[in-house]
Amino acid sequence: MTTATFAIGFATGILRATDPRSKARMLRNNFWTFLCISLSFLTLIPLFSIVYLVLQKGIPLLKPSVFTQLPPAPGLTGGGFGNAIQGTAVMVFIALLFSTPLGVLSAIYINEYSPKARLSNAVRFVAKLLTGIPSIICGVFAFSVVVLSTGTASAIAGGVALAVLTLPTILLTTEQALLGVPKALREASYGLGATNFQTIFRVVLPEALPAIMTGIMLAVARAAGETAPVLFTAAFNQYWLKSLMEPTGSLSVLIYNFSTLPYDYQIQMAWTASLVLVALVTLTNITAQLVFSRPKR
Repeated sequence: MTTATFAIGFATGILRATDPRSKARMLRNNFWTFLCISLSFLTLIPLFSIVYLVLQKGIPLLKPSVFTQLPPAPGLTGGGFGNAIQGTAVMVFIALLFSTPLGVLSAIYINEYSPKARLSNAVRFVAKLLTGIPSIICGVFAFSVVVLSTGTASAIAGGVALAVLTLPTILLTTEQALLGVPKALREASYGLGATNFQTIFRVVLPEALPAIMTGIMLAVARAAGETAPVLFTAAFNQYWLKSLMEPTGSLSVLIYNFSTLPYDYQIQMAWTASLVLVALVTLTNITAQLVFSRPKR
């Protein structure tokens, strides 16, 4: 670009900027830009308010003993909620054990083998429908199928209820992750003589793994914070978990139980349990992002 061309373009820009219509368009553009930025900051206010409140109420009782001791009896002080952390981890693990293979393999079928088949469309519809079903319905389902069959609330029943909740999230996010893999990678794999199975498990899945893990972590966050399904299926236990076929404590139910008691110490412990639950979910997501993220090529 020569100096004369630059000067002509600069002068033209000045003339356009002085045009009343151009000024009006610039004002409207600046207004909508400012409005969008302001609303974006407003969406952060609820999150930071929750984090601030949980930190303010939960830190006073946060000490190592709360992770290793059992909950105190109503009206007493001391103790912790180690059994609730143990029960939450066990039930979330059971839920992932059921839902992750089923969700990932179903997403592979509907995306890689028969994306336009009627069965694939039906699976997508049912998965989207399940995301809108209230969690208490999943709890009632697991109660009628597992609890009534075994005759007792248990960690297995709680895991089944959470598996029903996490399955659609894992399936839909895995499908989106597979859709995000460039077709050129598949074509290159086929060009080298790989079969469809080899292409999926050696090329497509490794490329989509970070996004798949993000979906699994979202499912973990939802499962760890659910109260109604666990209240129906696992009930609560004041002691350490010794068997998967007995009532099991969880952080969400402990928070619910302690927050309704008329004792200040139990209410403060409910806030501390809320802080621990938020911290565990946050650390799980951050760890997954750091471990499974990959630099862009």
